[in-house]
Amino acid sequence: MKRLRERARVVADVRAFFAARGFVEVQTPVLVPSPGLDLHLDAFEVAGGERGAPRWLATSPEYQMKRLLADGLERIVQIGPCFRRGEVGSRHNPEFTMLEWYRANAGVEDVMRDTEQLVAAVTGGSVSVEGRRVDLRPPFERLGVCEAFERFAGWSREATLEAAARDEDRYFRALVDVVEPAIEKIEHGVLLVDYPATQASLARKKPGDPQLAERFELYVAGVELCNGFGELVDPVEQRTRLEHDQAERRARGLPVYPVDERFLEALARVPPSGGNALGLDRLVALACGTTSIADVVAFTADEL
Repeated sequence: MKRLRERARVVADVRAFFAARGFVEVQTPVLVPSPGLDLHLDAFEVAGGERGAPRWLATSPEYQMKRLLADGLERIVQIGPCFRRGEVGSRHNPEFTMLEWYRANAGVEDVMRDTEQLVAAVTGGSVSVEGRRVDLRPPFERLGVCEAFERFAGWSREATLEAAARDEDRYFRALVDVVEPAIEKIEHGVLLVDYPATQASLARKKPGDPQLAERFELYVAGVELCNGFGELVDPVEQRTRLEHDQAERRARGLPVYPVDERFLEALARVPPSGGNALGLDRLVALACGTTSIADVVAFTADEL
């Protein structure tokens, strides 16, 4: 009960943080015509859609929130449930709470600053997790993915980009087994930035270096808290990427979801923007001194 009260405090602090910065809190549908085509996420299909059309539980509110940017809202935030099939563990639950926000006429640096300031505001500038004190006073260290692979795994930039593009299993084994454990030992917040472009289907390519994308993730005490982008707003390039992901899902024997045509139509009207999707359960857990989200949700999937 103490941790559920702490959760309520964190949610209130999050809302106050964004309200003070002029964000409008929105609520978009949970039942959607396309849950996204990320190769590493699977959705729950729901029978009985309107006029027989298939529907899925949202894995993220991203598509609909970007449509609101297209309609003229400039700063929007949402706290709500998301659903991902097959995600079970100390830091995963099939149903979880996402904190997602977008800034129109802004970029990835603006959203990284939001992220640093938000985490510092919620935690008071540090957390103590399993006997370790982690400093969360901004600014956080920014560490490029290629730099991290070179520092911790001994890979060259070329080797990292090649594996990310052509041998994902090898890339992710090195990330999970070598790079992330090394980052976990760092006693301050770390923003892992500049992902290989092949690992960021909804982020724009980095100006001046198209092999990289404007994507970042924040790590605190080994917990990956968020996935942020300088958003891709070119509907032609976005369609090409989504159709590539459809083909890849089909080749891997994964469920193939439809392209959201209304999202693509709206994307042409979205100004340059930055956005971030942050796992609220994980942030609450860290604020409570744990890395297990089971400690800070009312019920996990296996308790129902």
